Amino acid sequence: MKYPAGTLIRNTRPARVNHWITATCFVLLMVSGLSMFHPMLFWLSGLFGGGQWARAVHPWIGIVLFVSYAGLIVQFWRDNFWNRDDIAWMASILRVVENDEENVPEVGRFNAGQKFVFWSMALLVPVLLVTGLLIWEAYFGDATPIETQRTAALIHSLAAAAAIMIWIIHVYAAIWVRGSVRAMTRGYVTPGWAWRHHRKWFRQLVTTDSPGPRPRG
Repeated sequence: MKYPAGTLIRNTRPARVNHWITATCFVLLMVSGLSMFHPMLFWLSGLFGGGQWARAVHPWIGIVLFVSYAGLIVQFWRDNFWNRDDIAWMASILRVVENDEENVPEVGRFNAGQKFVFWSMALLVPVLLVTGLLIWEAYFGDATPIETQRTAALIHSLAAAAAIMIWIIHVYAAIWVRGSVRAMTRGYVTPGWAWRHHRKWFRQLVTTDSPGPRPRG
């Protein structure tokens, strides 16, 4: 794929495909899960062909999500380690919200908010998988005591609610920071975007020979 002259590669094609598989699975899980959560939301099951189909495909999509998110962890875990820059960035969060990033401490490839989303999902996705398997009646119903199933169902619901809230924050932030969606759909950002939002990452790209996304002309 050819990138516009003078742009920076933010996300490679494999990373973007991996991300959108994960995102698609999450949305399908959210919709099918909500359809089973409360009778008022049962109409959502119509998107899957009815309640039985929604219940049948939900756990399988969950397995795909787990494998897909594992792929994201493999690709991005090194860039998501917490460091002192993140503490300084969080201390200036009000300036970030007010879009006054000129006076915000410089950050690397990901800021503290992005790292929070990454590690929160890295915790919640396995919890959802394990608890989901425990309440998967078709395969594990006979092997799981009812008390365990009830506890697992409660934890699964709470973890799902937390994941949905984090997903909403993630989507809102991606739309709010202009140019972020393009970075995950087309893979590149402008030098101005990188300088404004991830200045330390930009400096690393132009001053080192380390492997990773490079400017393209």
